[in-house]
Amino acid sequence: MNFSSITNLSFFIIASSLFFVGCSNNDQQKSEKESTIESVTKSVNIDFADILDRNELRVAVDYSATTYFLYKGHPIGFEYDLLKKFTKSMGVDLKIIIQPSIKESFSKLQRGEVDLVAYPLAITPSRKEQVNFTQHYRTVRQMLIQRKPEGWRKINPHAMNKILIRNQVDLLGKKVHVLNASSYLETLKSLEKQIGGDIIIIEDSASVESDEMIKRVATGQYDYTVADENLAQVNSFYYPNIDFETPVSFPTRIAWAVRKTSPVLLDSLNINIEKVKKSGLLNILYKKYFLSSRSIQKVANEDYTSHDGKKGLSPYDNLIKEQAKRIGWDWLLLASMVMQESHFDPNAKSWAGAQGLLQLMPATAANFGIKNRSNPEQSLKGGTDYLIKLEKRWMSNMQDTTDIAAFVMASYNAGPGHVIDARALVTKNGGNRDKWRDVRKYLALLSTKKYYTDEVVKLGYCRGEEPVNYVKQVNERYQIYKDLVK
Repeated sequence: MNFSSITNLSFFIIASSLFFVGCSNNDQQKSEKESTIESVTKSVNIDFADILDRNELRVAVDYSATTYFLYKGHPIGFEYDLLKKFTKSMGVDLKIIIQPSIKESFSKLQRGEVDLVAYPLAITPSRKEQVNFTQHYRTVRQMLIQRKPEGWRKINPHAMNKILIRNQVDLLGKKVHVLNASSYLETLKSLEKQIGGDIIIIEDSASVESDEMIKRVATGQYDYTVADENLAQVNSFYYPNIDFETPVSFPTRIAWAVRKTSPVLLDSLNINIEKVKKSGLLNILYKKYFLSSRSIQKVANEDYTSHDGKKGLSPYDNLIKEQAKRIGWDWLLLASMVMQESHFDPNAKSWAGAQGLLQLMPATAANFGIKNRSNPEQSLKGGTDYLIKLEKRWMSNMQDTTDIAAFVMASYNAGPGHVIDARALVTKNGGNRDKWRDVRKYLALLSTKKYYTDEVVKLGYCRGEEPVNYVKQVNERYQIYKDLVK
């Protein structure tokens, strides 16, 4: 399946067979120069079967305006969507590990801390000696990012081209900031040889990403940087004063990397690449994240996104923080619960009659003196009152309270009685009833006749997988929030 970028006479035409095209936002956003991959004499021997046994695929990524970020409390992104699709086909959980440094990501790969480096990596001979690449999923060009002059909207294109750099020779003597340990460095050094002179190349900190580099050009901190064409195009919605029409490289093949000791994982990835290509999903996601001006503009104008330094998850963050202090929780954990319950919609209603940010039932609301469940402040206070009540109840019945938050959340979702029944089954079967890993097993089994008819079970049948998944999803989102909400 081939995809093309928007055509411009001064551009090369990008055509690519694409799988995880969203990756390109980093290693041509962040593609590391060949010499930066540390030599590792021996990598750990972990492959597909080991990943299935642990039930978790660990992936090193960076986050950007297209790859992986929060939008209205949701983790989204081209990269993220495809990783979720792949792990679903594997039947394992996805563990995202944010790592701004590609060099460190390769080290983590060889040490077995991650299984996949999901950066858009340029396929080079020296890298192929170190890792195995998936089949390439796209080709990209590296573009010069420069700032348009003041009043640029009133300047005609011909005059604009005379002001901006359109001939690469004009980069001689100019300061160009590039990502740390990126292939952009190698590209500019190669360009120096071609134009017969020096470009002042400044390698930035390993913690700075392409989105930030582009922002620094847009705000006047830097004059020039280099980025992928498609990433530059997306960022132009955030910073319309940037220009990205001057290429500094020919198209390069881009792929993801796995250890050489993971051939089965590599085969599985490549099989999924073909499946996703044939399904048309790649085309849909590519258009959504890279070509749809409407969707890109919508995200760019949204206040509650982790991209572009915009803060927060919702308009109710301060209220959530106040209530989290009352129960002694990290506010991001409570925020994840609110997201799970209502998607931060104070008018949300469930089929069962629950309403508000924390989906209070009428009886629960009345019990805690809540008169208007759609009022954000009242809903959060009433829901937190209930959480505090549940926590006190569990505190008095547990010797080890390490996992108490999980018990509280499960009780909030399904009621404490079913959790008590699951603990009774744990005790009967020789487990530790204070450990969530033991209790969740039997809570999920309460939908099975053998267990819900057991003599120690008082409340009978329960669709126990629902509270188990509830706790899992809240905790997974909580980890994402901790990673992305700075």
